[in-house]
Amino acid sequence: MSGSAHHIRRRFGVALAVLLLVACSSEQSGAPLDDLTAQEIFARGEQQIEDGRPDDAAFTFGEIERLYPYSEFAERALIMQAFAYHRAEDYPNSRASAQRYLDFYPAEDDAAYAAYLLALSYYDQIDEVGRDQGLTFQALQSLRQVIEVYPDSEYARTSVLKFDLAFDHLAAKEMEIGRYYLKRGQYAAAANRFRTVVEDFQTTTHTAEALHRLVECYLSLGLVDEAQSAGAILGFNYRSSEWYEASFILLTGEGLNPNATGDNWLASIYRQVVRGEWL
Repeated sequence: MSGSAHHIRRRFGVALAVLLLVACSSEQSGAPLDDLTAQEIFARGEQQIEDGRPDDAAFTFGEIERLYPYSEFAERALIMQAFAYHRAEDYPNSRASAQRYLDFYPAEDDAAYAAYLLALSYYDQIDEVGRDQGLTFQALQSLRQVIEVYPDSEYARTSVLKFDLAFDHLAAKEMEIGRYYLKRGQYAAAANRFRTVVEDFQTTTHTAEALHRLVECYLSLGLVDEAQSAGAILGFNYRSSEWYEASFILLTGEGLNPNATGDNWLASIYRQVVRGEWL
């Protein structure tokens, strides 16, 4: 079981050896859940997770709420049900259980973990840049909730790291679409995507390439001032990068220099960069 599950166990104050002993005896006896105490049902759910049966465990933990709704184990079982569903990769049900925990027990110690599990139910489905980005937006919103509402919890730092990765994922999607348009000679559409990365995702790893692609797009469109301004920003912030070298070659090959000129959005950004107000 993961460290989070062990953390929950410690918080419950129930000795693992005792729980497993109770679970094994109840499993071996085949006793129906209706005949077991709340503690015995909880122990059976724990054993099912240990045995790699998270789906069964999620059902078992749910039965505690049905049979013993007012017991001390009802709260514990709900957060463990959310964990079991997540272990089973049943993300909608994990999210639903976590949200119910937050609705019923917002002030309890495990509320932060419930919020984190809810965020993970979105985040763990972000696996490919080409997929719909709705899940990424939802993951960002949920991770921000953990960071802002539970800043002192052990899950806040991890949420910050995952937030940055999800944010980078959105920028990667914009870059992918921009490259698609660029390869097909749709320079204006491509430039719009790269501009989004520069303006909205400037803290990600994709900014340098986005600026270089803007140089390519604007040169192709004959927008010389914009191309030079993009090159100037690239040189100011990423002079040692391969992207600046490529842009410098493109610009000088056209008899141009990476200087901010004209009155355009990139020249305005460059002036802010020089004053230390951007990036």
